[in-house]
Amino acid sequence: MEQYKIDFESMEWQSPAVGVRFKAHEQGSRKLRLVEFAKGFIEQDWCTKGHIGYLLQGQMEINFDGKLITFGQGDGVFIPAGKKHKAKVLTDTAKAILVEDV
Repeated sequence: MEQYKIDFESMEWQSPAVGVRFKAHEQGSRKLRLVEFAKGFIEQDWCTKGHIGYLLQGQMEINFDGKLITFGQGDGVFIPAGKKHKAKVLTDTAKAILVEDV
């Protein structure tokens, strides 16, 4: 069944690792996530999943295999699948909307 409106308020937070939590909705081959990162969060492993998103609040730095790029509130993020990257939060929290392939 297609769902046109995603009610994040009614969803419970999931926490796959220390310093990060998310709410997610999957439909077809896509996943929409509201993600909140805590201050000092640093991804432990290199990620190679593709992400497209928008930073709602906060600031984070993404290490693209040695190239550091800082993202702030209102910035769009585009990470192609296969691109090695790690995120680090620079503010008390950072919140983003991410769209990913399932």
